[in-house]
Amino acid sequence: MDASKPAKAVKDVVENAAEKVADLLTPDVPGSPGSAPATVEEPATPRDPLPPKKEQGAPATVTPTGAETGAPATSKGQQGAHLTTAQGARLRDTDHSLKAGERGPTLLQDHHLREKITHFDHERIPERVVHARGAGAHGVFEAYGTASAVTRAGFLKKGRKTDVFVRFSTVLGSRGSADTVRDTRGFATKFYTDEGTFDLVANNIPVFFIQDGIKFPDVIHAGKPHPDREIPQAQSAHDTFWDFASLHTEAQHHTMWNMSDRGIPRSFRMMEGFGVHTFRLVDEAGETVLVKFHWKPKLGVHSLTWEEAQMLGGMDPDFHRRDLYDAIEAGAYPEWELGIQVLPDTPDQTFEGIDLLDPTKIVPEELAPVQPIGRMTLNRTPTNFFAEVEQVAFHVGHLPPGIDVTNDPLLQTRLFSYLDTQITRLGGPNFAQIPINRPHCPVNDMLRDGFHQHAVHAGVAPYRPNSLDGGNPFVAGDAENAFVDTPVEVARARKVRANPVSFDDHFSQARLFWLSMSPVEKEHIIRAYTFELGKCYEQAIKERQLQCLANIDPVLCREVATGLGLPAPEPALPLADPAPSPALSQVGKEWPADGRMVGIVVDDGADLDGVRDLRRAVFAAGMVPLLIAPHGGMLGDSPVQRTFATARSIEFDALLVAAAPAPAPDALPARDAKAGAGGSVAVDPRVTLMIEECWRHAKAIGAWGEGAKLLAQAGVSGTPGVVSGDSATEVFTAVQRLMAAHRVWERFPASVA
Repeated sequence: MDASKPAKAVKDVVENAAEKVADLLTPDVPGSPGSAPATVEEPATPRDPLPPKKEQGAPATVTPTGAETGAPATSKGQQGAHLTTAQGARLRDTDHSLKAGERGPTLLQDHHLREKITHFDHERIPERVVHARGAGAHGVFEAYGTASAVTRAGFLKKGRKTDVFVRFSTVLGSRGSADTVRDTRGFATKFYTDEGTFDLVANNIPVFFIQDGIKFPDVIHAGKPHPDREIPQAQSAHDTFWDFASLHTEAQHHTMWNMSDRGIPRSFRMMEGFGVHTFRLVDEAGETVLVKFHWKPKLGVHSLTWEEAQMLGGMDPDFHRRDLYDAIEAGAYPEWELGIQVLPDTPDQTFEGIDLLDPTKIVPEELAPVQPIGRMTLNRTPTNFFAEVEQVAFHVGHLPPGIDVTNDPLLQTRLFSYLDTQITRLGGPNFAQIPINRPHCPVNDMLRDGFHQHAVHAGVAPYRPNSLDGGNPFVAGDAENAFVDTPVEVARARKVRANPVSFDDHFSQARLFWLSMSPVEKEHIIRAYTFELGKCYEQAIKERQLQCLANIDPVLCREVATGLGLPAPEPALPLADPAPSPALSQVGKEWPADGRMVGIVVDDGADLDGVRDLRRAVFAAGMVPLLIAPHGGMLGDSPVQRTFATARSIEFDALLVAAAPAPAPDALPARDAKAGAGGSVAVDPRVTLMIEECWRHAKAIGAWGEGAKLLAQAGVSGTPGVVSGDSATEVFTAVQRLMAAHRVWERFPASVA
């Protein structure tokens, strides 16, 4: 026996174990489209379809009536190795239509061609009138049990886990618009509870433009592109929107939020969610409280800069969608805590002078703290975007026992509108039978027939009362946990088209928001208003909105007026004097940096062992390292994810510089416009541009070795948030601490207090 064989076997085992450990420490960078590498040549022999990627998930396999089937989720997808017609007949050819001879006309009898083209012609469904642009993910919600004192909702009992599906969205843009526009974001969550589906249809802004739902068509028509030219897309920076907002002054509070950094979130994962309306919770004894729902992100609330948002709109319009799915694939699962502000259910439904039925008002968290009641984790991406994200249907009237609505006039209209729009968009009343919309509890309704009916109903008596089906189904009583419409007193009143007087205050809470901002956040609000109004053509609209700003804060009005070259009007109303709410500001807090993107500039002369160790350290910290090199392929045993031609600073949360790369062969302005940036002729100008942009956008920057010399040449060494050190890990540790604040805020100039 060869004495070297046992030693070789031991060596192989050790090397294999080391490779497995390395794989765990340095997982694949997310973004690859398939669950296995593609082959260069077209496969020639049939095989079963590849399984979904490990982070993908499909809707639960339940029947149209909510019964579990026990089948794996992938059973809903395509099965088998051979192509078939829609009726299951295997096909020999799908590349050529049936013709009368090779050069003859196509024959009408080609049933496969007709089926294939007819289905293709009908693939699209009407996009949503609002919230058309979206992304979604599956997850789980686990209740803390703290809400059991105020509601009998079963899914909120301690330790109860509930499957969820979340859809994030912008409001104004079409399906093909960019993710990073300045806009309100939708944050709709479908809880598949065992007592019926609960849809919490939230936004990332806690107030709305209007107080009464009858104005909903008006605000959306005003915000949509101009009807004559169909521009601008997914923007509020145009005349019709500001014409409406400046005349309909109840929109001023929401507009202030939109003009703040909240209007351009860094990520769906770093975005709060708000139920907007006041809801009513009912406990086991029938006692009620009023609540406002809040989603609090584990990673904190962070935003893009306006320049980043604009650049991303051109370079990566799918930025938010990509960020969400890449984070889940990398194992940095997004998390939020669900919380409630608990408020007394008094006859006048006010709290500290705030009308709780007014959807343009918040209750500051300092007056009513948000009490955490559970945690949501998103851990699976869709298997099929259309089937899940596009066909999911939310409705504020999907309520389980223990949760009820109030008389908020906007909420009351949404109770009608959401159901109506799903019927149009999804082709009929049976949209709840689409897999993503199916409840995860038994459904035993008496709704029958209609377009796209999937259930095969038994029995002969879909009516009540009946004797032919044994009286089934019976209505449930209190012991069976039936949904009960809360018996609330309705005041004796006349029919009127009017709001209560308490709805007339349109400026005090906009001022509250302004006073709660830090100087740098105020500066961003000023710039946003100046940009948006500067895009308007009509002078009267600018002047009218300036009057609204004067009624909020004279400093804000003056600074915006200066940018527009117009005089600043005096306030037309007494200025409110609210106490600031520190909870509204993003500045001054620290948060985890999970899932952040860290760019690492390298070249062939860099310390590749140090780079390998750095990649592992970044992965171990829950972040994703992206190597940026002069060329693609590999650097040593590390894969290059970006080249100087494909990289731009806006996709990174921090930049680490391990080298001072000489200009690459493609660093030619004629080939890459970024190569026309200034800087040292000894360094690739695209690297210098990345450093300059990261510094301008207040991102953490670190370097060592030759990279530290490059920072000095770029003139940023020694400035806030720029660190140098002797090793990669030392520098990364310092950069990691800086990333907890999201940005190096002191780099932003501010001219207002």
